[in-house]
Amino acid sequence: MANYSSHDIIKICAYCENAECLNNPDIMLCNINGIVASDHKCRKFLYDPLKRNPAPPIKISDFDKDSFIL
Repeated sequence: MANYSSHDIIKICAYCENAECLNNPDIMLCNINGIVASDHKCRKFLYDPLKRNPAPPIKISDFDKDSFIL
């Protein structure tokens, strides 16, 4: 499990608990500031980890018999 410090988190509305995405992913509806851009920042930021998209999995190369020492 990744351990995120407060310095690793980008504090924008796209990741905030107070904001909801509208039809356009660039526009958010904030409970505090109303309609804002998804990269808007304010002091009332509350991180919501479920709004982040995880990084794609790392592809592991295929092995054959010759890859192992027996």
